[in-house]
Amino acid sequence: MEVNKDYFWNFLKQILETPSPSGYSKDVMKVIETHALPLGIPFETTKKGNGILTLEGQNRDKTIALSAHVDTLGAMVRSISSSGTLRFSLVGGPIVPTLDSEYCTVHTRDGKVYPGTFLSTAASMHVHKDSSTQSRTPDNMEVRLDMDVRCKDDVLALGIQPGDFICIDPKTTIVNGFIKSRFLDDKASVACIFGVLDYMTQNEIKPAYTTKVIISTYEEVGHGASHLPEGIDEMLAVDMGCIGEDLSCTEYDVSICAKDSSGPYDYEFTSKLMTLAKANELNYAVDIYPFYGSDVSAALKAGHNIKGALIGPGVHASHGMERTHFSALENTMKLLYHYLISK
Repeated sequence: MEVNKDYFWNFLKQILETPSPSGYSKDVMKVIETHALPLGIPFETTKKGNGILTLEGQNRDKTIALSAHVDTLGAMVRSISSSGTLRFSLVGGPIVPTLDSEYCTVHTRDGKVYPGTFLSTAASMHVHKDSSTQSRTPDNMEVRLDMDVRCKDDVLALGIQPGDFICIDPKTTIVNGFIKSRFLDDKASVACIFGVLDYMTQNEIKPAYTTKVIISTYEEVGHGASHLPEGIDEMLAVDMGCIGEDLSCTEYDVSICAKDSSGPYDYEFTSKLMTLAKANELNYAVDIYPFYGSDVSAALKAGHNIKGALIGPGVHASHGMERTHFSALENTMKLLYHYLISK
């Protein structure tokens, strides 16, 4: 399999630069749809906002599912201070200290967008004795708006109110084969799936079995793919692989997760993926992630009778300023491809 790098990078950059914290994925799903239609793949949206693409398989005796989530971490306006700054509530689990001094945008319910910056409430070294030592938590941080606002009423006059989404600037950069950006978890995996779909479409290759591709929109808050289309026999979640202490995965590998916080993944399914990776000479690692859950976890907890497994590109500094290398993305795409055509 030869990846169309131009297609892949353009797709990934486009979705990374489209804000989509959990619960606010409508704009990025429009981007997904614009890429699905030229591939000739039927696309539908569920009531909760998940996207489903359906690929006809060579054999209809079995239906499989792939999933990746396009929702990201973020925040919501919790309240407005008397001085015109915003207190916020987290969406998902970003590493809060990494938000200090990050640029962001506030999206109002009537479609207005305002720029701002996450800051500590002790932001100035020349004013606050504890500026470098104060803990960085939502209770000790705020969003400073880049607007002429001097009090709460000024902010309300802009149309900003509690419940508005605050989207974090991903700061996407590609350098020396690396991509560093927030939200590679899990937009990198969404791009991997589309990289494979593009290759199979251009080369008129059908998957072995009817395949449902689920692009989920609430994974970061725990219920992304809790609802599945009828008739799914097995489901492969494509989500970032973790890198760190006691783990084998690197930024150059496709990760195969044997177990996470929800328990072990299906033994035979996971073993098949390991066999495919080895047979096709891919760089891969098998690891256990104790503080991790996936769309498969959500589907199993919802009671679906499926076999489930999990793979994804190795990503460093997850839920912070993330980074991976094209090698990890390519190995993930190749493993996906060999899985889709295997019987």
